[in-house]
Amino acid sequence: MFYAVALTFVVTMLGTTLPTPLYPGYQQVFGVSELMITVIYAVYAAGVIGSAIVTGRLSDQYGRRPLLLTGLTCSAASAVCFLLADNVAMLLLARVLSGASAGIFTSTATIAVIELAPDRYKSNATLAATVANMGGLGLGTLIAGVFAEFLPWPLRLVYVFDLCLVAAAFVVIIRAPETAPRPAQPGFAIQVPRIPAATRPVFVPAAIVGFAGFAVLGLFAALAPAFIKDILLIDRPTVVGSIVFVLFLASTVGQLGQARLREDLRLPVGCILLIIGMALVALGLGLASPGWLTAGAMVSGLGQGGSFRAAMGSVTAASPMDQRSEVASSFFIVVYVAISIPVIGLGFLANALGLVVGGVIFTSIIAALAAIALVWLIARQCLAVDGAT
Repeated sequence: MFYAVALTFVVTMLGTTLPTPLYPGYQQVFGVSELMITVIYAVYAAGVIGSAIVTGRLSDQYGRRPLLLTGLTCSAASAVCFLLADNVAMLLLARVLSGASAGIFTSTATIAVIELAPDRYKSNATLAATVANMGGLGLGTLIAGVFAEFLPWPLRLVYVFDLCLVAAAFVVIIRAPETAPRPAQPGFAIQVPRIPAATRPVFVPAAIVGFAGFAVLGLFAALAPAFIKDILLIDRPTVVGSIVFVLFLASTVGQLGQARLREDLRLPVGCILLIIGMALVALGLGLASPGWLTAGAMVSGLGQGGSFRAAMGSVTAASPMDQRSEVASSFFIVVYVAISIPVIGLGFLANALGLVVGGVIFTSIIAALAAIALVWLIARQCLAVDGAT
């Protein structure tokens, strides 16, 4: 059941990135600007954050299964909206519902996968959850690109496929055991992002690195189609899906590889890779080079994945047992802000200054954030060494 629930995590996250290779098609059919495309992409984060605030503590109160089923319901509703969309308002609603599914599912499924892991896999349970998350995101772009280029009904058929996967995920979650100890009198309270005092020294640098890494995901998921079509002059959904898939695949590899590093090096190395990756992306945009852009996706993906796993693992380990879901929700609220507000800002920059200049400015800001986090981590480690001596 551990593997089956992890696969439902893959299915849910897969559904959230299906629109990425389809944005040029939506732009052509509905006649919208690049800025509106970034808004359609970014309202996803409103769904994530809103659902995390409302439901962040509920799985600790009422159990993991009811929340996971609610997340799957939102995922199915999103797919139906995309399938029937005939105007921009429907696309916006579909993205909000998609975000709600991710916001409910991400923190709850992460904890559920960790709790369901057999004893022999406990040490790798966080890895399984984060790989399921990133692997699903990457598969969504690749599958949608293939459907759009080679199969009929390019803007809709992939959502029929998605609904079939969600239906199978429903069956798995209904049959999954409940892992959360429920209080005698469960209650309901709005989740105001709150971190226990003992967790904050770990949470703050983890959140900064997570913010920078997820801003990279937003950059590629929202505007990679425009970069590839308008700058590289390649108009093929499979190319869009493949380059974004490379980013998420590299993220998964980064999560696997960071375990080989000493614990105190994992977040700093992630920061360094994010900085290098953003430099390569800027170079790819400036030279209109698919090779450099893909290299940037690979390196920044490695940095994002490695730092994300390290951050998620450290935050979970530092959280009190009865507040794990709450703290995880707060962490995801922070990182999902990074795929909304910054990306809309990039849309304004692209409209005002052009895609190349806007993209270079945006990559520079992400690199600067990663550099700030790197300095913070090094300073904290130096202080810890001085305190020990």
